[in-house]
Amino acid sequence: MMRVQLRSDAICTLCLVIALFTMLYSQLGHTSHREEKTEGQKKTSEGQKTSEGQKKTPIATYRDFHAPVFQKGSNIESRASEPRIISPMKDAKLESQEHQVTPPALPTHSTFDFRLYLRNKDNRKFNLLINQPKKCTRSSERPFLLVAIKSLVEEFDHREIVRKTWGREGLVNGMQVQRVFLLGVPKNKTALPTWETLVRQESQLYRDILLWDFLDTFFNLTLKEIHFLSWADEFCSRTKFIFKGDADVFVNMENIVSFLESCNPSEDLFVGDIIYNAQPIRIRKSKYYIPETMYGLGMYPAYAGGGGFLLSISTLKKLAQACTQVELFPIDDVFLGMCLQRINLKPVLHEGFKTFGIPKPSAAPNLQTFDPCFYKDLMVVHGLKIAEIWLMWSLLHNPRLSCTQNKQIRKAFRWQKMTKDPARNYGA
Repeated sequence: MMRVQLRSDAICTLCLVIALFTMLYSQLGHTSHREEKTEGQKKTSEGQKTSEGQKKTPIATYRDFHAPVFQKGSNIESRASEPRIISPMKDAKLESQEHQVTPPALPTHSTFDFRLYLRNKDNRKFNLLINQPKKCTRSSERPFLLVAIKSLVEEFDHREIVRKTWGREGLVNGMQVQRVFLLGVPKNKTALPTWETLVRQESQLYRDILLWDFLDTFFNLTLKEIHFLSWADEFCSRTKFIFKGDADVFVNMENIVSFLESCNPSEDLFVGDIIYNAQPIRIRKSKYYIPETMYGLGMYPAYAGGGGFLLSISTLKKLAQACTQVELFPIDDVFLGMCLQRINLKPVLHEGFKTFGIPKPSAAPNLQTFDPCFYKDLMVVHGLKIAEIWLMWSLLHNPRLSCTQNKQIRKAFRWQKMTKDPARNYGA
């Protein structure tokens, strides 16, 4: 009996071992078959890409970007309150569904999606998430100057330095100055997950934040332009003048107010660093690249550098109306120039606006231009870092600052005329 039991146990063990090896063998066979299938699909897809790459891609026209998209019955106005964004996955799915009627994308190396922009360019009304409706009505006195500063949500430090220096609210040369920052929804929300809470707390603390529900990208600055003009026309029409600029500029607010005191707010005024005869950039790798299908003319209208410019409330009202009649353009400075052209107003160039920084004289390339005496008579200087803005503001407001000292400047070298006296020919 003992031998029979041991023999049966051995047979059962052998059967289990055979079953185990059979399962392992089948699993290995299934895995190798799946890998071969995957490699075959990769080769097939690569072959399709190669054959498609040999075909000549036709260039799409401006009209081709429009028709197929809006004939699908999509309601643009119903999506007006949503941020302007289409994820790459959704965009790819949409293109696969409409590849029969949608032309190929414009071949370009630019990171900007012009096709997406053209699809959504008529979507120009976005909700105001944070408003300051009483900004210009807090006091009985009519505000003299409204300072509007373009900023990004994550630039808390830039806004704080502006508040502490040239962008202070209150009296400047006896004139009332108010301030607002213009923001959109950050593109990368994961980098600052608590951005909305922080911005709302900042707004409650300072009462100077305007936040709209569109993505705050470079080519969406035009949306920031038209929404601010509309907001100022509605909520701040009591102000006399407006300064609009960037957060990385230095502004001599005393000079700005002194200049405006001699101006009439009921007359047209648009002053800044004006760019004339600028040509569209056709280099596809450039940040400012604009294809001919979007702008076919060879020259832009005159426009002001976005670092900072001044306008009267009369001009602002006209621009707010004109911007509703001009097609949106990706570059906000040029777009505003188009609106000025629409109302037949020529912007005025002022030497006090240096939106490209202070150029060094060619005769003195080693000259240090970061000197308060250079900034004392200017209005706007673009391209300063946070520490430089604070330092320059502190230096200019130092009561001991003196710019009347005669500095010794070495004379430029000149060839001397030959004389009969050798000592004079080689003398100093």
